[in-house]
Formats: sequence, structure tokens, C-alpha cells
Amino acid sequence: MLLNSILAVQTNSSPAWVALDIIVTLAVAVMMFVFFAKRNSYRLAVIVSIYSLVYLAILILNIYYSQAQIAIDVLRYFNIFWIVAMVDVYRSDLKVFMSKLARRQKVKYNYNTTDEQLLISATEIVKACQNMAKNDVGALIIIAPTEVPSHILDTGTMLDASISSGLLESIFNTKAPLHDGAVVVLGDRIISAGCFLPLSQEVTLAKDLGTRHRAAIGITEESDVFAIVVSEESGIISVVQGGTIKRYMTPEKLLEEIKVIYRISSQSVRKHDRKGHGKKN
Repeated sequence: MLLNSILAVQTNSSPAWVALDIIVTLAVAVMMFVFFAKRNSYRLAVIVSIYSLVYLAILILNIYYSQAQIAIDVLRYFNIFWIVAMVDVYRSDLKVFMSKLARRQKVKYNYNTTDEQLLISATEIVKACQNMAKNDVGALIIIAPTEVPSHILDTGTMLDASISSGLLESIFNTKAPLHDGAVVVLGDRIISAGCFLPLSQEVTLAKDLGTRHRAAIGITEESDVFAIVVSEESGIISVVQGGTIKRYMTPEKLLEEIKVIYRISSQSVRKHDRKGHGKKN
């Protein structure tokens, strides 16, 4: 009954309903264009734009000639196909959107860490990544600026340990039980290890990017975190933020990236360097 009523309204669309249809179509087309453009899917953005223009043209012609109702009905059913395809292909983006709507609980840690302590931790992370890259050991390290989504921590093992290169290397040792998951770092502490992350569903990613890279991209798409990936196959160190990956990180570049995330002041860096030179002398 309800379906028949809806179809009857569609078949006998008045100019007011058609006008509303045009406004809704324009709004959805613009949103989809922006959505695809932000993900560098320009071909899909162009396809959506052309499809929307054709749909609008048929709607407008139908107002004057009332001979395009069959085409309109076909396109409306085709819209259902578009919706189902979008939900299937961009499941991760939908999950991010729903997660933001639900305001998923985040775990906050208040450690009174100084810039010098953070710099030492950053240096230990870089040292561990460098050693693992040389030995073809894969790693995935997540650095959270101030808080960690609880659904990430729930999948791992709580540690709450001080950061050291030795501990990180032992966690990602291939014989260790937690090596397959991600390590979550907050401040100068390793909060959790062995965490499993959502994989990115982005179809334009390079084929040589493995599961760790997809997990790093996936978690940075949905959370305000910073990810470091060490490739087990190539030893390449990459960083990911906001779903964007930067590859071929040198130790110097990696340290600079982490200092930005930790918001370490240049004054603290100079102070730390002076202490280091003093010790050598």
C-alpha cells in the first residue's frame, strides 16, 4: 500500500514536487562531488556531475512536455543502485560518519610530560623504527595527540609503559604475540599493544601497500591520530595523517614529523642539543 502510494506520487509529480526534486538533486550532487574530490577520485566526481546534469535536464523537460516520466522513474530506481554502491564501496567513510554522530567515547590520559621528555620519547621511536627497517621487521605505531578512541584500545593489551626503542622492537619481534597489531602511544607512554585497526577501503591506494599501511590510513581517516609504518617487505618507513601517506621517511624527517605531532618547541630542542653536546665534551 505504502509503496503504491509513493509510486503514484512519483508518477503524477506536480511542478512543486519536481522543483523539490531538482533542489534535492543539486544538493546531493554537490555533496557527492566534494566527497569524491577530497579523495582525489576525480573521475567519479565527473561521472556524478554528468549524471546529475542529465537527471536535472530530464526533470526540467518533463515540466514542459510531460513525456519523460518513464525516464524519470528509471533514473529514480537507478539512484537506489547509486546509494547501495556508495554504501558498499565507502563503508569505512560511513562508519567514520556514524562514529562522529555517536560521539564515541575517548580515553584521555593526563601525563605531566615536558618537551624534553617528549623529545627523548620521539628519539626512541625513531631509533626503533630505524633498527626495525634495517632488519626487515614490520611495525605500526599510532601516536595520539591528547586522547585515544576507546574502541582502538579495546582490541589490544594495555601496557602503560615508558617508551624505549628496546621495548618497541621486542613488541614487533615476529615471535612476539603482539607483533601483528598496532602500538598506541600517548605522550611518553606506550598505552596499548596488539591493537587491531579498521582497514581503509580507498580503491586508489597503491597495490604495494600492505595491511599495515591500509590500517594506518584507515585509523587516521576516522581519528585524529598519527601513524608510523615500517614495511616488512621493503624496510620503507612511512607516516600517515588524515588519510594521507608520506613514504621514504629518513630518521631526520621522521623525527621532525613526530616533533610537530608532539608540538615540541624549538627552544626545548636547542636546550636538549646543548645538553647532548655537553655530555660528549
